Amino acid sequence: MPEGDTIYRTARTLQKAMGGKVVTAFETGLAKLAAVDDESPIVGRTVERVEARGKWCLIFFSGDLILVTHMLMSGSWHIYRVGERWKLPRRMMRIVVRVGGASVFPTHARKDAHEWATQDVGSATRDVVEYEAVLFNAQVAEFYTARTLERNSQVPKLGLDVLSEGFSVERGVQALRERAASHPDDEVGVVLLNQRVMAGLGNVYKSEVAFAAGVNPFRAMRTITEREMEALVEAARKYMTANVAEGTSEQMVTYTGPRRTTRAMDHGARMWVYRRQGEECRRCGAAILMRKQGVQVRSTYWCPVCQPLEAG
Repeated sequence: MPEGDTIYRTARTLQKAMGGKVVTAFETGLAKLAAVDDESPIVGRTVERVEARGKWCLIFFSGDLILVTHMLMSGSWHIYRVGERWKLPRRMMRIVVRVGGASVFPTHARKDAHEWATQDVGSATRDVVEYEAVLFNAQVAEFYTARTLERNSQVPKLGLDVLSEGFSVERGVQALRERAASHPDDEVGVVLLNQRVMAGLGNVYKSEVAFAAGVNPFRAMRTITEREMEALVEAARKYMTANVAEGTSEQMVTYTGPRRTTRAMDHGARMWVYRRQGEECRRCGAAILMRKQGVQVRSTYWCPVCQPLEAG
C-alpha cells in the first residue's frame, strides 16, 4: 500500500500537471462517478488544486466538486501526453481526466505520477499540450462536495498529516499523548499506523520510525515516555520529509539518511530493519526479528537489543 510520502509526491505532481487548467475530457469505468458526471459534467470545470491528506489524494474542481481517491494496495495515478501509450492495460483504468494548457513537463516521459515528481522541470520547455491523468486499479474513488466530504467521508477523521505545513513535533507528541491517555494498552506499532492519530505513516515507516527512536513497537503506549514520544515524532517527520524532497526518486530510503541512492539498490540495503528478518542489525549485530501485529496482522520488524521490550 502506498504510504503518505508516495501520495504526497503524487498530489504534488498532479498539481503541476493539472492545477489551474480546464478539463477537456473525463472518462470513468466506475458507475458512481459516471452518474455524477452525467448530472454535473466534469468537462469545462477547472482543476483548482490537488492535495494529499495522509494516504488520500483530493482533486478539487471548480463548482464545488472534489474527487477523493485512495490507492489501497495497487492503485496509482499516471500522467501521459494525449496519444501516448499507457503503461498499463485499459482494463485496469478507473478514471481519466484530460486537461489542456501550458505545461513544464518533458515530452518523453510516461511515468507514474509520483515518478514525475522526481524530474527537474525548472529548465523544461513550456508547450501547450493536452495531458491526461489516468487512475489505475484503485478501488476507492468518490465525488464529494465540501459539505458531503466533511459529513460522509473518512478524510475529516484523519489526524494531522505528518507532511502538512501545520505539523510540528509538539503537535505530534500531543496526538501520541492523547492516544496514550485514551488507549493506554495500544501497542506503539499499531498507534503509528492509526491514521486518526497521525496521518501518512504506513507499514514500512512504522518499523523504521520505531527503530530510529529506539522504541520496541510492541510496547504499550502507557509505558512510553515523553522523550520517546518526541523521538518517534521526530523520526517520522525526518524520514518522510527526506523522502519527498525535490529530486528524490520513488524508492523509500531510511538507512542512507536524507540523501537518495540509486533506484537499482536492493530494498534491504535502503532500510534499517524492514524486510531484514534474520539479518544483522546495522547498529548492534543482533538478528532482526519479525512478528505480525494488530488486527490487520501487519508485519513488524525490530531489533530486540536496540529496542528492548522493557522500557529504560
